[in-house]
Amino acid sequence: MVKERARILVVGGGYVGMYTALRLQRRLKRELGRDEAEITVVTPDPYMTYQPFLPEAAAGAISPRHVVVPLRRVLDRCHIVIGEVTGIDHAARTATVSTLATGEEGTGGRRIAYDELVLAPGSVSRTLPIPGLADHGIGFKTVEEAIGLRNHVLEQMDIASSTRDPALRDAALTFVFVGGGYAGVEALGELEDMARYAARYYHNIRPEDMKWILVEASGRILPEVGEEMGRYTVTELRRRNIDVRLETRLESCADRIAVLSDGSRFPTRTVVWTAGVKPHPVLAATDLPLNGRGRLKCTAELAVDGAAHAWAAGDAAAVPDVTAREPGRECAPNAQHALRQARVLGDNVVHSLRGEPLETYAHKYAGSVASLGLHKGVAQVYGRKLKGYPAWFMHRTYHLSRVPTFNRKARVAAEWTLAGLFKREVVSLGSLEHPRAEFELAAGGKPSQDPPHNPKGSS
Repeated sequence: MVKERARILVVGGGYVGMYTALRLQRRLKRELGRDEAEITVVTPDPYMTYQPFLPEAAAGAISPRHVVVPLRRVLDRCHIVIGEVTGIDHAARTATVSTLATGEEGTGGRRIAYDELVLAPGSVSRTLPIPGLADHGIGFKTVEEAIGLRNHVLEQMDIASSTRDPALRDAALTFVFVGGGYAGVEALGELEDMARYAARYYHNIRPEDMKWILVEASGRILPEVGEEMGRYTVTELRRRNIDVRLETRLESCADRIAVLSDGSRFPTRTVVWTAGVKPHPVLAATDLPLNGRGRLKCTAELAVDGAAHAWAAGDAAAVPDVTAREPGRECAPNAQHALRQARVLGDNVVHSLRGEPLETYAHKYAGSVASLGLHKGVAQVYGRKLKGYPAWFMHRTYHLSRVPTFNRKARVAAEWTLAGLFKREVVSLGSLEHPRAEFELAAGGKPSQDPPHNPKGSS
């Protein structure tokens, strides 16, 4: 039994946010039924995105709908608020939330009072002031960006196939990816695989006509899988005629020309930015303690250090790694820790409400897996190194076991099975980005070339 009625506010609907709320609604089932507790989840999207599947969604191996989990269905005992938290006054136990409704009403932010705060807003892309990046760069962090990138790549192949201008053709068939972490390498591997397959349906495009370039500022890629597997990945990518540039930075992409720090210049219509993430800006709009990197200072019990009734985990939290040999080391901000932290976090909130001792989060890193395209991958799990087909199979098996809900597991498995029986789909649906353009033109208006004010809407 909780001591008194508890209002729990969960900020964010990603890994930590969804799994923590799910844990809370299970552990507080009776209290929720008796109106002794309420759980409010504030999230900008009505779904949780399983990001490890974004590269396969971009390549068309998985339907975009099966990469996301609808929060209202999974968190049926929680109150879901679609909006952005713009500020938190923890001393007053209030959060200011901007929603679609507040924007239409013009009334300003809505205030939500709480007793327990769970901060799990995740992270945002970390960009640099590179000329042309804001105008021409493409991110790869959301399902919308993944599908948009797939459409974009196929549209560039259409442009190259139909133009008579050799310079335009060369730029259309040059694809630059910046960042050698999971997102960059997996996205590049899957999309190169897809484009290579799609080239067979173009009478005047061959796979060797395309240039795929990976730019990484450090001296290695995929550091999570170890140095040896990182070197293997570089060799494997180069074997596929992918130009891997280590210790190289993107200095400009203005005028659709990628200029690298080694002096190379590539006319290109595609620059994909995956060079890291940073904590969500909402953390700076709180009165909670942050470390030098802008993450919340947390204890091993996932409580915000020095702030009672405030909790955090995932990308937003600097959680001490109690299993590490080196003192002061923190848990890596990845999905492996986020999933496990959410369970402990949900339990500790319940323990706190019931006056019970808190649990300590302790998880020794198990390893990593990465896909490099169909039937290709690398892995290092519990010290064992795998590459090629076995690593690719382990990648799919592991993530299929981790994707939330049996519904999603069954749908993804069915799509993989069908993909093994039939040919790939290589259709571009670029018109989805401007769905009203044709009607506006038919109605006598001028179709807008700008994306809608809220591209996510209620999807």
